[in-house]
Amino acid sequence: MESKNRSEEWLLYEETIDQFIQMIAKNMGLYGITPSIGRLYGKLYFSEEPMSLDDLRDALKMSKTSMSTGVRALAEMNMVEPAFRKGVRKDLYQSEEDWYQSFTSLFGNRWRHHTEQNIEEAAQAILVLEELAEQSTDQLLKTNIALDIERLQYAQNYYRWLMKFIEVIESGEIFEYVPKEEE
Repeated sequence: MESKNRSEEWLLYEETIDQFIQMIAKNMGLYGITPSIGRLYGKLYFSEEPMSLDDLRDALKMSKTSMSTGVRALAEMNMVEPAFRKGVRKDLYQSEEDWYQSFTSLFGNRWRHHTEQNIEEAAQAILVLEELAEQSTDQLLKTNIALDIERLQYAQNYYRWLMKFIEVIESGEIFEYVPKEEE
């Protein structure tokens, strides 16, 4: 009877962990990470030992190529790191246990790229509109251009502020304002 209960307990345990991994995978979409890469991260996070690509493929029923691509993406985001186990020749990986660090790296990298792009696009649009305003004789068009240049300058100010915010997150200074939760 005890082995039956233990078996049911283990099934419930595994089901509970799998449900949480699915939630991680779903929520990682907020950061532009696909659910499959989110499941990969979740599996590594709950693994007691570092895992190889073969281990991950077997656990998640995905191709080794998908596993390799996912691990590379997670490593670039500082969410997964190589691991070593004596006597094992295969590449092993483990999750970054510090979710605060993972978030700051991921948030900073993704937002910095898009924010820099938005700053450049606004600057380019301003140049084109200024040139158009100089060449045009249409007064209504010039008025609209002037208003839109003001909007674009406002957007640039916002994006420059956002860059400062990103720097506060990337530097870890954010934890002075919003401390990490400690047990």
